[in-house]
Amino acid sequence: MSAPLSSRRSFIKKMAATAAMSAAATMFPGIVFANEQLVGVTDGNLEWKKGPCRFCGVGCGILVGVENGKAVAVKGDPKSSVNKGLLCVKGYHQTMCIQASDRLTHALVKKNGRYIKTPINEALDLVASKMKSTIEKHGKDAVAMYTSGQSTIPEGYVASKLMKGAIGTNNLDCNARLCMASAVAGFLTTFGADEPMGCYEDIEHADYFITWGNNMAEMHPVLFSRMLEQKNKRGAKIIDFATRTTRSSTASNRSILFEPQTDLAVANAICYEIINNGWMNKKFVDNHINFSKGLTKIGYGMEDKFSFKDKPIKINFDEYKTFLEDYTPEKVEKYSKVSAKDIKYLASIYGDPNKKVVSYWCMGMNQHTRGTWMNNLMYNIHLLTGKISQPGNGPFSLTGQPSACGTAREVGTFTHKLPKGVVMNPKHRALAAKIWKVPVERIPSKPTYHATEMFRAVDRGDIKFIWTQVVNPLVSLPKTSRYRPAMEKESCFVVVSDVFPTPTSDVADVILPASWHIEKSGLYGNSERRTQHWDKMVEGPGETTPDAWMTIQVAKRMGYGDLFPYSEENHVEEIYNEYRQFHEGAKHGMAPLEVLKKESGAIWPYVNGKSTQWRFNAKYDPACDNGKDFHFYGKPDGKAVIWQRPYEPAAEFPDKEYPFWLNTGRVIEHWHTGSMTRRIPVLHKAVPNSYVEFHPEDAKNMGIRDGENVKVISRRGSCILPASINKRGLPTKGQVFVPFFDENMLINDVTLDAFCPISKEPDYKKCAVRIEKA
Repeated sequence: MSAPLSSRRSFIKKMAATAAMSAAATMFPGIVFANEQLVGVTDGNLEWKKGPCRFCGVGCGILVGVENGKAVAVKGDPKSSVNKGLLCVKGYHQTMCIQASDRLTHALVKKNGRYIKTPINEALDLVASKMKSTIEKHGKDAVAMYTSGQSTIPEGYVASKLMKGAIGTNNLDCNARLCMASAVAGFLTTFGADEPMGCYEDIEHADYFITWGNNMAEMHPVLFSRMLEQKNKRGAKIIDFATRTTRSSTASNRSILFEPQTDLAVANAICYEIINNGWMNKKFVDNHINFSKGLTKIGYGMEDKFSFKDKPIKINFDEYKTFLEDYTPEKVEKYSKVSAKDIKYLASIYGDPNKKVVSYWCMGMNQHTRGTWMNNLMYNIHLLTGKISQPGNGPFSLTGQPSACGTAREVGTFTHKLPKGVVMNPKHRALAAKIWKVPVERIPSKPTYHATEMFRAVDRGDIKFIWTQVVNPLVSLPKTSRYRPAMEKESCFVVVSDVFPTPTSDVADVILPASWHIEKSGLYGNSERRTQHWDKMVEGPGETTPDAWMTIQVAKRMGYGDLFPYSEENHVEEIYNEYRQFHEGAKHGMAPLEVLKKESGAIWPYVNGKSTQWRFNAKYDPACDNGKDFHFYGKPDGKAVIWQRPYEPAAEFPDKEYPFWLNTGRVIEHWHTGSMTRRIPVLHKAVPNSYVEFHPEDAKNMGIRDGENVKVISRRGSCILPASINKRGLPTKGQVFVPFFDENMLINDVTLDAFCPISKEPDYKKCAVRIEKA
């Protein structure tokens, strides 16, 4: 017997009230949620089903309360080691959007400028025939798929198999290119292997947390709450190093502000201090480190068909030490706006052998025209001091999306990646061909289009067919206004799979109704290499269909049925078991599905029934086999690389015509482009629209009042937003900040499409704008 209606109403009211209190609590200083959201609430006959959160890369465990086939509540999973029962305000409300009145429930096909409701099988027939005819007429590189770090592991796997193994094109990239590519390139160049070497348990061991350009209180609130707990319980210290004052700054022990782009110089100055003061761990460096430098003056990727290849050149320690002489704290102080005293303070933390330090970063370091370099420099600091791959000691790159690691990076939905390794490596192609049962010659040996270049190719007319899944590029791409007209042309056939209408679906020729998170089974991989599984919890409305199954159906219709022999009922399990073959062994073994079904995830490498929490350390990692304490087995000689990387100015910086820096990012209430969270009433009410933050002195000098509409103008476009003064965040003088979640205020029409030439990740954090009253 189900719970009485009054009981359910009480439950929902309690959830809403708790969430409102949680949201209010975020105002200062950070995010600390108590696991009391359900106290006194009658469950009735709710069935609680486990899974990971739909939103950020933290990968919180959730329990979804299902009653009469409906998801009526969400709570944090107390058995999850990630969040220990805690959730942020987005997590509490994540199921409230799926019943939105504008939910896409049936396929829509554009005919004579109007969308016509179409049976899903008929729509998939059309997608397959258009994809096939485009290949026949224009060649395989005229079709493309653009997917997401929000795709599940099976969804990413079948997309990669279709494009690279069946069709034979590397025209597959994903929106993780916009957020995690620099982290990938940084790991690969320094360690020869991707993904962090530590885990979230580092938080319980570290004496210092140093956040580099990362507002964790809003972007990764549950992890920040765990840091605050350690601050309060045992005196651990949080140091905020950023370009603007945020909620993270006010909750930290110390906040240090730097001029945009100069994080490169400050990191080098820290390394200078470590060596100059004798704080280097000489034994660790001698045994486990090589030194290299690469090309400099490498451009900013703004030209069409931009290509670049870094050329590592080995150097010795003395050459590296000489290079650092240009980065004394006193020299760097002059242009970074970080005092020599503060630089020396940061260096003293890293250099103290008796203090454990974890460095955290996310978009501030990655969305950077020198993002790969900046990641390398962070590793330099930890490698010089030997503070790496140990509990409480390590550099930790946080991901922004729920499966940017598990899907984009591990499965390989980047143009250059395969489910193991890269397309450029003959051995990696051979392994993929063997598992996929295709001729090895079918898998191209060269990458094609990364995300920005993919849409430039659409604009040029080189790509005639593009299928986007779980992604909203006409809100999220830099310099967005360039691509909208191209996608509207009849010369490019656009397919969009999504849960809700978006500005991207507005230009589609076919709109496919996707299943939401809990309406299908799936797997995600989070920031700490934790793979998590969930079973389907509720039925989706209408003809909504999992993205993986839609891809499989299109593949079969195109004649590739023998490569996609999966059943509709068990395709997630069948795909995951096939995918695990790529990673067998101690270096990257994936946990069996039966383990993931029982537990709240497992960290890879999963060896002998146990997660490997710290990689490259022989004490914890069974893959270490060189007889030494540490083995960086991604590199042939087992040694990591310290890179000589210089400071270079930003691609564009303020001048007389455009005197302000523009920085973009997120807020805690909204997820990326807002297509989900803006349909959750309590979150939409909390932050109903975007805004532009000013330093109060800049606003006063310009006569701008709080709430007054202003126009933000760059060399590429403009956007009208209300001014925000002395509210949530405080930019430095000469800087403005805009969240990008609002499709009605497209700040990415303004941003610059310059990118890191190595990772190809755009820089959303720095471009020049002017401000006018609207």
